[in-house]
Amino acid sequence: MKLVKGLLVAGVAAAVLSGCGANNDQAANSAASPAASAAASPAASAPAADATTTASIVNQADAFKTAVSENGTWIIAILNDLTVDGEVVVAGEFHDKGDAAKDVYRKIALYSQDADHNITASYTLTVPKLTVKSENLKVQGGTIKGDVYVQAGGFTLDKTATVDGNIYYASADFQSSAKVEGTVTGEAKVQ
Repeated sequence: MKLVKGLLVAGVAAAVLSGCGANNDQAANSAASPAASAAASPAASAPAADATTTASIVNQADAFKTAVSENGTWIIAILNDLTVDGEVVVAGEFHDKGDAAKDVYRKIALYSQDADHNITASYTLTVPKLTVKSENLKVQGGTIKGDVYVQAGGFTLDKTATVDGNIYYASADFQSSAKVEGTVTGEAKVQ
């Protein structure tokens, strides 16, 4: 079973890295794609690369906390429903595909997809408090069950994502720069 999980993670990581030449969503979609991991050979492994250029594909709370930290990666994908105790802080400045010449961008992918980029499964991240300090963070697919505190500009909740809780903005500027197309079950306000 450990070998199968290891191969799954390695295959998904390889698919993500091969997708990094595509646009932001394609790379994230590859990260969340079980079809890509199933197509990977058993000998596939994630190549060594700078921490900011690779994706973090996680299925454990501690790994998720590390991936979203300032020492984490620009894209984070979960492989299943995940519960994290205590506050999680998304921090640090990251650039699209880890390239400092590109736009500041970060993404949390809460889904998997097929080869045509159709979401095939959505996952729930349960966390009492998710604090966003990274600029231009996009949450796509799935559900964040808990409150989101936005302390950075450019927060995006994709139309495929849900916050089952509240979104609290630290300022009116952060709220006006946000793009919320997804569902918010609670309030979305400056606090």
